[in-house]
Amino acid sequence: MTGESSWRDRLGNLRNVVRQELVTRQLARHLPEEPARVLDVGCGQGTQALRVAARGHHVTALDASADLLGLLRQGIEPGMDVRIVHGDVDRMGELFEPGSFDVVLCHGVLMYFDDPDPLIAALARVLAPGGRLSLLVRNGDAMAMRPALLNDWAAARQAFGAEGYTNRIGVRARADRLEDLTRRLAVHDLQVEEWYGVRVFTDAAANEAPVPADLEELLECEEQAGRTDPYRRVAALTHLVVR
Repeated sequence: MTGESSWRDRLGNLRNVVRQELVTRQLARHLPEEPARVLDVGCGQGTQALRVAARGHHVTALDASADLLGLLRQGIEPGMDVRIVHGDVDRMGELFEPGSFDVVLCHGVLMYFDDPDPLIAALARVLAPGGRLSLLVRNGDAMAMRPALLNDWAAARQAFGAEGYTNRIGVRARADRLEDLTRRLAVHDLQVEEWYGVRVFTDAAANEAPVPADLEELLECEEQAGRTDPYRRVAALTHLVVR
């Protein structure tokens, strides 16, 4: 994947740590208590897959990158039930039977599809009746926030109403507006149960920004902002939990 090396280099930085920690906390409120069949689509290095497996769930991790799957494999601990599948997201229909999973995670993937509808349809297809889908997307309603906070006023002006952006790993990506994405999901009988903001206060942090000593206090502020209006509406990322 274009930008994969840059992504790996930044796994331990503040922005990624905040993203992963917040998604973990938000998702935990919606996971079944009993062991469930979980599919992580485009799992990357497997942060969420491993954390879900540590809670006792049966996880299938799908990604096209052998290198990132190698990082995931290194993190599997005794007792974790994690099945690794090396393949493209586009092949979900071939790889998995309809209704195979109780929970499907798709974090930071939808933004790389010019037309998100076929992927949404594929996610709905593998989800069991009554199951939950966790989607993490770029927030199209707040595209001007990051450049404005960085005092890049020309970029901020252009971001108003923009459909996409170039992310920090140099890849052109698409953004989703909450109302539009909610309508797209409803076409496939997927209803938004709850939604959160991710990285309200820390999105403008430098790429090399380290994790601070007061990380827990930072996360508590980010977590509260991520579930509270109006803060969550200007977060860099939107996390939807869908039934």
